[in-house]
Amino acid sequence: MTDEGVPPPRPRWSRRGALAGAGVVVLLVVTAVVAFQAGGGGDAGPEAEPSPSPTGKPPLTTAQVYATLAPSVVSIEGAGNGTGVVANADGLVVTALHVVDGARKIAITFADGTEVPATLAGSDPENDIALLMPNSPPGLIVPAVLGNAGRLVVGDDVVAIGNQLGLVHSTTAGVVSGLERVATGTDGTRLRGLIQFDAAVNPGSSGGPLVNTRGETVGIVVALLNPTPAGTFVGVGFAVPIGAALGGGSDGTGPPGPMR
Repeated sequence: MTDEGVPPPRPRWSRRGALAGAGVVVLLVVTAVVAFQAGGGGDAGPEAEPSPSPTGKPPLTTAQVYATLAPSVVSIEGAGNGTGVVANADGLVVTALHVVDGARKIAITFADGTEVPATLAGSDPENDIALLMPNSPPGLIVPAVLGNAGRLVVGDDVVAIGNQLGLVHSTTAGVVSGLERVATGTDGTRLRGLIQFDAAVNPGSSGGPLVNTRGETVGIVVALLNPTPAGTFVGVGFAVPIGAALGGGSDGTGPPGPMR
């Protein structure tokens, strides 16, 4: 009996046991690593061009992007160690849910060094997103400028800022490698509509911003793909579009919508 013409079985992941298939998508948290199997997704066509600047201004350098976003990036201690980004003037922080899920205490350290306790203000398990509200934010709040992930095309330059491997505000640059990616677990859990990028991220990067060359946050880093269980970066990272993270859909840039 021949197997010719019959598609191979879909690679699967088990929480307890062996990792199978070509790669493992690892949620980026130091002490609470969760794996997913990579699924397919659509790419922009070969004729796609870098998204133009609405203002006509030249793109920012990586150093300029860092200078713009660094005041808005925070460190988070919860179920593990991760990153977050300030989303509004009240100090609301968006991060990856797996960074804080199940944590008895959550602490946020702002860019100026102020460390404060925080509470979970909302969560969206389908996108692995959490919203945190600091109990007593510092006097100076610098919210990130939120962009439109719907304008991204494959090949656009992006920058990731995060606390990977405990190295605060580590900054890496790369490009958008794919759009509408899907990460799937054997239990049916899926993260959909992900931005694939190749800027280096590692455990501790979770919840950090993915930033375009206008200095706008266009995604929240949630996972990486590794062909081994090692959980380190090999060139494929994933981010939830910022609109989806804040409840406005993949193209939305509005205030947070209803979350569980």
